[in-house]
Amino acid sequence: MKKAPELPPQFLGAPLAHRGYHDITAGRPENSRAGISAAIDAGYGIEIDVQLSADDQAVVFHDYHLGRLTSEKGALRTRDLEELRTIGLNHGSETIPTLGEILDLVAGRAALLIEIKDQDGQMGPNVGPLETRVAEHLQDYSGPVAVMSSNPNSVRAFGWMAPEIARGLVTSAYRAEDWKTLKPAVRERLKDVPDYDPVGASFISHEAADLASPRVGQLRSEGAGVLCWTIRSPEAEAEARKFADNITFENYAAATG
Repeated sequence: MKKAPELPPQFLGAPLAHRGYHDITAGRPENSRAGISAAIDAGYGIEIDVQLSADDQAVVFHDYHLGRLTSEKGALRTRDLEELRTIGLNHGSETIPTLGEILDLVAGRAALLIEIKDQDGQMGPNVGPLETRVAEHLQDYSGPVAVMSSNPNSVRAFGWMAPEIARGLVTSAYRAEDWKTLKPAVRERLKDVPDYDPVGASFISHEAADLASPRVGQLRSEGAGVLCWTIRSPEAEAEARKFADNITFENYAAATG
């Protein structure tokens, strides 16, 4: 598969606010309009997550289940868009936003990194509807944007649909205690990032605790952009920057220059 374009230069500048510049004490939940607006105002780039509604629409939300972030219960995937748009986010006055609403809000004012959450359950080939929706939304978007997923099949599918957009893999050491729902064979395979070239990726976003991995170093030496997740202190940021080109951060005010 043809390699994706490199990350736009904006992704190698200001740090990326993880799920927006969220702060529940300030009424800014994860992946909320308020958190994304705050990131723009502070001069940060933005990382968001997208999930699929029951009627195959892209919404900006991290978890597969509603319980941690809203007062509702159950799987997000069982609710249609009309219902999801009425569900309030905890610790704020907002409801779950759509991807289209967030693109209109950002409007090219900051680098926007979109993570397509795995919809297959085992990083397998049951993909397509969410990648299609993201590609459709980005068709007329002109700001700096990149798309990534932990599922290589998702990255490949998105690449066929939108080859002009930078795409990458979310990568990890895939320790059993951190990925309890994945089969051991899947974890063992993914930890060595075997799909980087086959899916035409141009960057990775790697687990911060594993940045010293020889495989990460190899990919970076071969020209891969290296981002990382998730940095939560200036000290952790200083360590991560020894291995990564930029960071995704939360719970502190990362320096922008």
